[in-house]
Amino acid sequence: MTIRRPPRSAPRSAPSDAPRGRRAARGAAAPRKPQAEPEHEDGPQRIAKLLARAGVGSRRDVERMIEEGRIALNGEVIAQPAPLLSSLDGLTVDGNPVEKPVSTRLYRFYKPVGCLTAARDPKGRKTIYDVMPKGLPRLMPVGRLDYNTEGLLLLTNDGEFKRQLELPASGVERTYRARAFGDISQAQLEELVLGIEIDGIRYGKIDANLERRTGRNQWIEMTLTEGKNREVRRVLEHLGLQVSRLIRTRYGQFTVEELDVGQVEVVARDALFQFRRRLG
Repeated sequence: MTIRRPPRSAPRSAPSDAPRGRRAARGAAAPRKPQAEPEHEDGPQRIAKLLARAGVGSRRDVERMIEEGRIALNGEVIAQPAPLLSSLDGLTVDGNPVEKPVSTRLYRFYKPVGCLTAARDPKGRKTIYDVMPKGLPRLMPVGRLDYNTEGLLLLTNDGEFKRQLELPASGVERTYRARAFGDISQAQLEELVLGIEIDGIRYGKIDANLERRTGRNQWIEMTLTEGKNREVRRVLEHLGLQVSRLIRTRYGQFTVEELDVGQVEVVARDALFQFRRRLG
């Protein structure tokens, strides 16, 4: 498996047995008025924020490392509440000096079925880092895909950017295609635009379309912005369907198209720059 540079030509269609929906063809919603490229603030900042930008992990990951006594400043283990710092000088994680952050990068990865979106698994199951090519920089997944869910997984070296992409408030759309068995109508799917509550959990607006049906098997395209744990599977199972395959085809403006299973491809800098301007 190799890392490919992104082609500049128009993307090809999605996997042949996952029908292409209208939303995937359109891509992301019309961009808002461009804003300046995000810049890092000057002055003292929380350690979690500094280390997230340096690619150590998300803010939550860093706070957990502090609780575990893994982060030190000039040889002294940091305890809560952590001090505000203006630079990474003297900071270490597990005894290793923290390198200065590099420019934000984003990668597309076609996650296969049968691996966890995690750094390690106590049960010894395969993770995405066992599947991805060797020689990549330290990367963090943007959100998660279940063990048996495949498709597009974005990866970045910037913990702050990762957090921004994951927050529902950012409004970044995720599109999935599900192959499901059972009886469902387009009218039932359209009711999901109002949201739905399942076992006390409220799921927000879902744009769902019945793409293709063969007997009692069908492909359903679903677009949402929240991405709660197992959201697509839980909603479809609540509607009486059995999901046999689930593919994430899009995250924001980025799609899984032209990626082979297990392949990683870096996003062109100009495409990343434009995307971040749209996010604001």
